[in-house]
Amino acid sequence: MPELPEVEVSRLGISPHLQGRVLKQVLVRQRQLRWLVPDEVVALQNEPILGVSRRAKYLLMHLKQGDILIHLGMSGNLKMLPSATPPGKHDHVDWVLDNQTLLRLNDTRRFGAVLWQAKGELHPMLSALGPEPLTDAFTAEHLHLCCLKRGSAIKLVLMDNHVVVGVGNIYANEALFKAGILPTRSANSLTLAECAVLTEVVKQTLQFAITQGGTTLKDFSQVDGKPGYFKQELLVYGRGGEECLRCDTELREIRLGQRSTVYCPDCQR
Repeated sequence: MPELPEVEVSRLGISPHLQGRVLKQVLVRQRQLRWLVPDEVVALQNEPILGVSRRAKYLLMHLKQGDILIHLGMSGNLKMLPSATPPGKHDHVDWVLDNQTLLRLNDTRRFGAVLWQAKGELHPMLSALGPEPLTDAFTAEHLHLCCLKRGSAIKLVLMDNHVVVGVGNIYANEALFKAGILPTRSANSLTLAECAVLTEVVKQTLQFAITQGGTTLKDFSQVDGKPGYFKQELLVYGRGGEECLRCDTELREIRLGQRSTVYCPDCQR
């Protein structure tokens, strides 16, 4: 599943092509994605595009009437193409622009979503989200306060969108390794000092992943079709049973919250 860096890379890729253009029409070939594409989106015509932003793993295309929300789900990807490009089997939505180009959503599994948020409203999917990890709102004090209330594993807390958005499985594994914290540790056992290290490492890890174009494991690619290169920088994720790159100890892999979790029993406490 594309995580925050992959979504941010997609935003950076499409934003220059959309900002200031006119959305001539929306062509929906398959309305039934994770949820039904709303009538408000299907009916859009001749709408100036004011900009593109990101909230958690949602992309927001800002129009005068409101915002189109795009979620890539498990296998979705976006590409900028000439408007005459024939659609493929899983090309479900096109946003046709005024310069003979279009933005195309391809989603093999149809777990992605295209939603609508009217001007002045906040979509329910965005209403209970925690702070963005790359902003000043995500602090050691905030994380520590959230941890004090929870006895569950710190990795699960770090992946909770009510605590902080967008720290998915890959980057939770990587950040906890860099911070030297066992993913299975009770969140309420972390000190403020440990939370300070962890918040800083989360920011660094996500920011570096963005500069590397995200992580291509199976389905994700950038808007220009190129893979993300952060996979080459992974220290623990996907390396269960291999040697730790720091101490040569065999990395252990377990299931935590039904997700693969890899850690070093020597480097992480």
